[in-house]
Order: sequence, then structure tokens, then C-alpha cells
Amino acid sequence: MPEEVLFEDERNLTRTDVASYLRTVADRLDSGESLTLETSTDSITVDVPRDVEFEVKVEREGPAGGPGELGLELELEWDENATDDSLSIQ
Repeated sequence: MPEEVLFEDERNLTRTDVASYLRTVADRLDSGESLTLETSTDSITVDVPRDVEFEVKVEREGPAGGPGELGLELELEWDENATDDSLSIQ
């Protein structure tokens, strides 16, 4: 299945700044609020459903047996047409 990148940003930050950013994302996920990601030139808002597929991956890029670059990836995935099928009383 082809992939279409809707938003992407890559920059160098301190661990403290990354932790703060992740806390904001976690708070929004916990409260059920929309997530708006933005840079100075681009933005996107997504509504993350209650249930998602969560993937954690650590990988090394570089020559086999030699020093490379390590990466930690956290990924949330869900069907684009997913709906929260929850029971509520009004």
C-alpha cells in the first residue's frame, strides 16, 4: 500500500524538550482532544480514536558490524475511517 506523508518535521532538540513535547501529546491522547502538529510552514490536526495500534521500535542504521546511528520510533496507527464505538448514556 503506498504511503502519503501528510506532515513531517525533523529537528535537533534536547531530551528535556522532547520529553515536554511527548507529555503534551500524551495529555492530549489521555483527554481525547484533537492533536494539532505544526511548524512555521505546515500544520495538521488529527482526531486519534480511543483504540490504536501502537508500535515501539529501536533500530540501527549504518554499516554491518560498524558504528551507526540508533533510533527510537514510537508509532500510532488507526484506520482512517475508524469510529469510537463506545456506549454512553445521555
